[in-house]
Amino acid sequence: MSTPNAPVADEKAVPRGNPFRSLNFSGRFWIALVLVVGVILLGLAGYVYPTGPGEKVASLYDPPGAGLPLGSDNFGHDVLAVLMAGTRTSLIIGLVAGIVATVIGVIVGLVAGYIGGWFEELLMGATNVVLAIPSIIVLILISISLPQSSVWSLAVVIGITSWPWTARAVRAQASSVATREHIDVARLSGARLPGILLRDVLPYILSYTVMAFVLQVAGAILAESALSMLGLGPSGANSLGIQLHWALAFQAVGGGAWWAFLPPTIVLTLVSFGFLLLQSSLDEVFNPRLRRGKRKQMKQAAARRAEEARLLAEQTARTVQGPAGAPRGKELA
Repeated sequence: MSTPNAPVADEKAVPRGNPFRSLNFSGRFWIALVLVVGVILLGLAGYVYPTGPGEKVASLYDPPGAGLPLGSDNFGHDVLAVLMAGTRTSLIIGLVAGIVATVIGVIVGLVAGYIGGWFEELLMGATNVVLAIPSIIVLILISISLPQSSVWSLAVVIGITSWPWTARAVRAQASSVATREHIDVARLSGARLPGILLRDVLPYILSYTVMAFVLQVAGAILAESALSMLGLGPSGANSLGIQLHWALAFQAVGGGAWWAFLPPTIVLTLVSFGFLLLQSSLDEVFNPRLRRGKRKQMKQAAARRAEEARLLAEQTARTVQGPAGAPRGKELA
């Protein structure tokens, strides 16, 4: 007779899955990662490129060739060198603005969602007021009022005007986490408000914070490009928006100088599409309900449960049966 405490299923009968496979990095994630890393490498390549973005190497709108892979722009600069420097500047603005917007949004959302009550209404009321004002108008007004717009000041301005939607979403998540039992345990143990927010609430919404940061970076790059095309970009710097601004100002489109406006347009499209695709793929990674291939995983899990149930039934039958195979009741009689 077998031992009742014997394992239900043999390790070989029920194979254990790889824990890293549960993250389910889909093909979209790798495509987005390749796009983002490629754009970053393009910006870093400017440090080793032989021609600087401010060197005049040709005349007005020389076509590609003769040592100029993408021709020259309206100032006679190498378009490829300017493109590398502009990509680097746009990424820096996007990262700084994304950090500023995410930090402000997470702080406001965490405090409002955890404390609740009239304080939550006050913070969310202020957030709704900021959200109701078109951010592009605020950006234009602030950029005009600045005596000189640098890369860092423009990034901070974009960041402090794009945090409201992150605060609203984080507030909803924090309100849900604040009602869980481990929060009550932390309160009874005497933990202070900053410690509870950082150690007991923030880890549960960290995945959403990462996705919000990715979206903030993409939005900041597009906002900088819009301002730069209006002539309100950073002074004394190159960016993708400034490159498009000068191409439009000097009639590159009408003159057929496609090499002056098409490369920054393609890079801007790739970087924004890459970050947006990365955000959607991270949503699949962090949220099991949205993962691709979930139906196949459910079938595999159902098959494993059926195998465990079969093995349990066989073990139960061997336990009930007597040594000679007779039923337990007749053996006792």
